[in-house]
Amino acid sequence: MDITKKPIIVKGIKYSALENGENVGRVRLYFICNDLHVEPSAFVEDVFVPVGQRKKGIGTMLVEQLIHDAQATGCYKVIACSRFERLDVHDFYEKMGFKKHGYEFRLESK
Repeated sequence: MDITKKPIIVKGIKYSALENGENVGRVRLYFICNDLHVEPSAFVEDVFVPVGQRKKGIGTMLVEQLIHDAQATGCYKVIACSRFERLDVHDFYEKMGFKKHGYEFRLESK
């Protein structure tokens, strides 16, 4: 058996929240294609808001924008991951509409 390889290019978007020129939050959204679906899926990575800027809605605004963009791009799902001990992050994702799906958080696009 031979295995062939074909390079793929991963596309993504980096979102930054700026306040008075200062970066107060960021997140990245990567688009992933596979042979099982015509539509791409999306993967959320690098969600970060500095401690002093948390609880101000910055993370919510960033994630709402990336969900909108993922859905507008035709993604059939958006996946976000979090470590088991980060219960506050799990609550955040669930508040944003993600559902636990195995050991990932998953949002079905409409």
